[in-house]
Amino acid sequence: MRYRYLTCDVFTDRRFGGNQLAVLLDAEGLDTAAMQAIAAEFNYSETTFVLPPTDPANLARVRIFTPRFEMPFAGHPTVGTALALAWHGRTPPGNAFVLEEQAGPVPVRLTPD
Repeated sequence: MRYRYLTCDVFTDRRFGGNQLAVLLDAEGLDTAAMQAIAAEFNYSETTFVLPPTDPANLARVRIFTPRFEMPFAGHPTVGTALALAWHGRTPPGNAFVLEEQAGPVPVRLTPD
């Protein structure tokens, strides 16, 4: 099976700067072991996996992995994943939404600047 992904540079205004992040936009069908193996293969500080939300009021469920373990929450992967979803037209009008992470719901509001 094939999975679409993006690599992002978070917290920078230039390419190949900032913090690297891999985002798998549609990770449904991957189990935890596969997610961990993919994160290890990318070898970025974090890789995120976007899944359908458990609560339909939320935009998505996001799992965050380092090359060695899953994290309940991290700032740069949350920011990068939110922007990746926006770039792919997957955020609601007004750009306010909730991402479900292992640590709990994370409210997000994107602004043009």
